[in-house]
Amino acid sequence: MKFVDEAVINVKAGDGGNGCISFRREKYVEFGGPDGGDGGDGGSVFLAADKSLSTLSDFRHRRFYEAARGENGASRNMTGRKGDDIVVPVPIGTIIYDETTNEIIGDLTKDGQQAKVAQGGFHGLGNLRYKSSTNRAPRQSKPGSEGDLRSIRLEMKVLADVGLLGLPNAGKSSLITNLSSARPRVADYPFTTLYPNLGVVRINVNQSFVIADIPGLIEGAAEGAGLGIQFLKHLSRTSLLLHLVDIAPMDQADPVESVRILEKELEKYSDELKDRERWLVINKIDLLPPNEVQTVCDAIIERLQWTHPVFQISAATGMGAQELANKIMQYLDDVAYAAGD
Repeated sequence: MKFVDEAVINVKAGDGGNGCISFRREKYVEFGGPDGGDGGDGGSVFLAADKSLSTLSDFRHRRFYEAARGENGASRNMTGRKGDDIVVPVPIGTIIYDETTNEIIGDLTKDGQQAKVAQGGFHGLGNLRYKSSTNRAPRQSKPGSEGDLRSIRLEMKVLADVGLLGLPNAGKSSLITNLSSARPRVADYPFTTLYPNLGVVRINVNQSFVIADIPGLIEGAAEGAGLGIQFLKHLSRTSLLLHLVDIAPMDQADPVESVRILEKELEKYSDELKDRERWLVINKIDLLPPNEVQTVCDAIIERLQWTHPVFQISAATGMGAQELANKIMQYLDDVAYAAGD
């Protein structure tokens, strides 16, 4: 299925039912009086996170959702039936915006979590409501109010503990394949990953974390170049970034320059993402003679003046991958402990 992470839809809550004007008419009852009932409330529109969904693609085909109208009141003081609410399922990780004001209506991060996006109209009042000591036979009622009509924008951000960051062909898909049961497309040409892939990395029975393989970014991504800002936002929910760099790229590109390119894109996108904990993962060490690997890695670290953790791996062969996974799990446990989770 094609990955879609943004959609704009229109939602309409049901109008409230109108109040009724009616008078009691019964044999042998001398004074009937008003008996018009109230209308029913209109149904509301809710969005609910559903773990079985992974994209917003369904909204390409249906863009309007409307809840039921409340029924009108009736004689004998009968209240109209309330309109049924509708619940629209969306993927976990969906942020809901008001398209007009850009206000955040909701952020659905847990399965089953709901957000009301359109309030149903209030019920109208029947003429019984207007009876008083001075007005024994009111001939007035109140119509139900209109339900909300709203244009909303849905934006999905993947929920992952760890995000893989790197230029195309850095080896992100190979790493997630090695660490988890996810099977993203792997090939020796750029942009083989066209949408985020999630994989669960299980360390043992009680320890696991979710890793996201974000599509390859290029220079200018923060302005929309390549796959662009569309996927940079998926890194914003992660606790840790792994910056993969190819130690021996086929095009002879400078690994240091490759790292700096994406550092600039992170900085341009947001200060928060720029300051996120980020580890350097030097990949494809199997392509160099073993006695040269450490020398090349040391040169890269020195030129970058890198002060965060550094790992040397081969995602293709699995060399160093398990050690990396264990360190990630330890880091995430420490973060959760510090946060009191």
